[in-house]
Amino acid sequence: MNYSTLIGTLGVAMLLLAFFLNLFGLLSQRTRMYVWLNIAGAGLSCIASMLIHYLPFVILEGVWCLVAITGLLRVKRRGQDPV
Repeated sequence: MNYSTLIGTLGVAMLLLAFFLNLFGLLSQRTRMYVWLNIAGAGLSCIASMLIHYLPFVILEGVWCLVAITGLLRVKRRGQDPV
């Protein structure tokens, strides 16, 4: 397994974990853990997409990461983290 595959697999796993936990009510979107899983997962997926030179996913994951960072700032500002 090469580095780009390893990095991409880890990133996608983090995104899917956040999605799964939220979907089944185990992790709220308003928690820092959920947002951090999205930031880290999207960031790693973006890096992996850059390594394989696949621009559509660089854009998708880059925007996803920026939106998640914005979400983290909102969670911190409002003090919405119940955990």
